[in-house]
Amino acid sequence: MHLAYPAVLAALLFCVGLYGVLARRNAILVLMSVELMLNAVNLNLVAFDVWLRDTLHTGQSLTLFVIAIAAAEIGIGLAIVLMVYRNRGTSDIDSLRDNAEGPDDDNAEGPDAPHDPEGPAETGAPAKKAEATA
Repeated sequence: MHLAYPAVLAALLFCVGLYGVLARRNAILVLMSVELMLNAVNLNLVAFDVWLRDTLHTGQSLTLFVIAIAAAEIGIGLAIVLMVYRNRGTSDIDSLRDNAEGPDDDNAEGPDAPHDPEGPAETGAPAKKAEATA
């Protein structure tokens, strides 16, 4: 069997997974797309291992390692997605990113700027002028 067949199949699987990561909004579908991309890499590893006739079978060993890491990743990823869904009521990635960033005017001065507990200077300006004139 030629090396081109599994390589083309792996490239197609990787492209489908990449499209899923870039186009999907649901976090679970994004995790599934990442798994599809990892499986495409595993297919390439095994195909090149067979093609090179490696006596140590390093491609297959690395594939088992990638499968173990992917299982841990999907377990932790699904746990995080379920906790976010319970807390926020949605697993939409765009809405979660918007919630994490917060409003733009809170960080207008930067994260290292001192925080004024009395609010912006404009709200306290008439009171300070009244104290200065009295």
